[in-house]
Amino acid sequence: MTKSMTGFGRARMDNERFTIQAELKSVNHRYLEISTRVPRQYGFLEEKIKSYLQGRLGRGKVECSVALEEMDSDAVSVRVNHTLAKAYMDAMKELETTYEVRNDVSATSLSRFPDVLSVHKEAADEEAIWAAVLEVLAEATDNFIAMREREGAKLQEDICGRADRILDMVKFVEERSPQTVQEYNEKLKGRIRDLLGDVKVDEQRLLTEAAIYADKVAVDEETVRLHSHIEQLKAMFDEDEAIGRKMDFLVQEINREANTIGSKCSDLDITGKVLVIKGEVEKIREQVQNIE
Repeated sequence: MTKSMTGFGRARMDNERFTIQAELKSVNHRYLEISTRVPRQYGFLEEKIKSYLQGRLGRGKVECSVALEEMDSDAVSVRVNHTLAKAYMDAMKELETTYEVRNDVSATSLSRFPDVLSVHKEAADEEAIWAAVLEVLAEATDNFIAMREREGAKLQEDICGRADRILDMVKFVEERSPQTVQEYNEKLKGRIRDLLGDVKVDEQRLLTEAAIYADKVAVDEETVRLHSHIEQLKAMFDEDEAIGRKMDFLVQEINREANTIGSKCSDLDITGKVLVIKGEVEKIREQVQNIE
């Protein structure tokens, strides 16, 4: 299915452990270029994300951002430094005995002494985090590709319409080209009559001149190739792989054939149709730049 290189997709997950949001957007690019943005502490996700997207996308400059928050209840623990707490208690008892003062230390007050309590974030479970991110990333990528396909369908419709118009112009050229040879032959005879009057003219020489002209302006090969190129262009839309670069090359070939026809023919009607063909080819080329 035809895909545009521009697109956008987003997905979100909220559960008891994670809040995750993934977002993808892209613009045209000759190759596939992926940039990622994730929270610093989850840097291990970057290569995994790139690898996943490389397996699903063909071309385009793609930006992927992932926002991730772990719920603190399972991820954080508070630890007691019992050795240090006992040392503080022993010191309090010594003060009580030595200076005959009341020892009113409580658990709350003891916890306020430096380094008695410490907060520890549990080591990240990278596999669990990646599994959760992948679920959201896959949904965002599905939405992203769906948008690309919708845009691609519009591009395909436009390109095929313009290709059909080119074929209409080619048909006119095919029908008009033999007529120009006949018209040239008649004009040649008329000019000779004007110059020589009733003097007998070598008919074989006239036929030779007409044949030379016919060969000079013949565009049969070019129109046949144009039919073939247009047929190939339309057939590419049925391929399951990225077609943009191949299609761009084929459009260059179509333009080359149109230029050749234009250079061979001096007939104003054919020249007008060639200009239409070249205009449609240029519009197709612009659209092809957007195809993956």
